[in-house]
Amino acid sequence: MTSPTLASTTAPLAASPQFHDGKFRNPAPMHEHSFGEMARLWWTFMFDKPTGTVPRQAIPVRPLSKAALLAAPDNTLFRLGHSTMLIKLGGAFYLTDPVFSERASPVQWAGPARFHAPPIGIDELPPIKAVILSHDHYDHLDRAAVLALANKTTHFVAPLGVGQRLADWGVARAKIQEFDWWQGTEIDGVRLVATPAQHFSGRGLGDRNSTLWASWVLIHKDLRVFFSGDSGYFSGFKEIGAKYGPFDVALVETGAYDKQWPDVHMQPEETLQAFLDLKGKWLVPIHNGTFDLGLHRWQEPFERISALAAARGVAMATPEMGEPLDLLQPQAGRPWWRAVE
Repeated sequence: MTSPTLASTTAPLAASPQFHDGKFRNPAPMHEHSFGEMARLWWTFMFDKPTGTVPRQAIPVRPLSKAALLAAPDNTLFRLGHSTMLIKLGGAFYLTDPVFSERASPVQWAGPARFHAPPIGIDELPPIKAVILSHDHYDHLDRAAVLALANKTTHFVAPLGVGQRLADWGVARAKIQEFDWWQGTEIDGVRLVATPAQHFSGRGLGDRNSTLWASWVLIHKDLRVFFSGDSGYFSGFKEIGAKYGPFDVALVETGAYDKQWPDVHMQPEETLQAFLDLKGKWLVPIHNGTFDLGLHRWQEPFERISALAAARGVAMATPEMGEPLDLLQPQAGRPWWRAVE
């Protein structure tokens, strides 16, 4: 079992145990789609999607203001959409996988469009202590958002290789820290540790797996929070739970899944098992409710994970976009998605 370490400097990519033959790789073999499978998936996404993958009505959003955020108590989380979470710890703000653009796409004239506007614009956000990045896919790493955040953010923490993307875009290198799995840093009493995930990376046709992907552990005093980023189900969840659990709140992906890509996203049953492996106390399902990235009805992730959690007696919170969630004393919230067609 690898011992977690703290690091403050960027390690060479080739020094990573995850780096082999010029690319990052998962410990377990992944299913590789054939050209024919990829062509059929592309056709389905473009021309044959089932009905109901996009809501026909507006998603409820609770608008936020800078004043309200500054007045909010510590240990509060605000879900801004998809996997973008704003977390207040020690009087400062930490932002995960910031995506504020209209589309999760390399271009803004095509690609998956938002179901809802963010509860607050980047210009209105208070200063951000750290942006925490899980990987470089467009629905998790928004170039326009990163550039808009660059002057109001003190630190950007990212898996190996992702930080170089930020530097290439113009973010000051002094603000960027990159980490391999089980490495991390401490910022004003908040410990951030990059932990394993089972996924892949890339923003174009020729750069697949040129950067690493990760989940994250956030520790502040007695509070422990897990952020999954994107991941298929794998044994790493048990290892993370053994090293850093129990978690007060586990933010675990539940959406954009399909049996055709089982290795990189979890079915709701696997989300629940990952939560149990992590020794979580409260589950918050993320990676849903903002973009059409799967072949299921947009409400399905909420309904399936709700039923599974209830059957197992798992405490689960489903805050509306912009609704504050007390991380030390979470509340379940209402099933807001059922009022939206």
